[in-house]
Amino acid sequence: MGGFELTMHEMSIAQSVLDIAFGEMRNHASDGITKIKLSIGEFSGVVRESLEFAFLALTPGTPAAGADIEIDVIPINTECRSCGSTTCRLNDLNLLCPRCGEPVRITGGREMKVDYVDLM
Repeated sequence: MGGFELTMHEMSIAQSVLDIAFGEMRNHASDGITKIKLSIGEFSGVVRESLEFAFLALTPGTPAAGADIEIDVIPINTECRSCGSTTCRLNDLNLLCPRCGEPVRITGGREMKVDYVDLM
């Protein structure tokens, strides 16, 4: 599959995104979709490349055929109750504050939203 493992997770997310886009298309009496812009949190569990591949697999023969998909990845953000905001990298995930060792809570990076749909 082109080096990407296509999972049902990303396939169902891509279908949900398309359902939202098709709903917008109907609401605005449009003939098609040219672009869909998404924001996906890096801690959401979504693999960007798999989502892009799923989108390409689902769009032929639909009003979104040939449409672009743009995905912004929202970095993970954490906060320590004692020290305040902290930096946490997903590839070195340690949910303890680097300053005081207290557990941190995730305040961002789980998002998954359709920012906009460009229509014809």
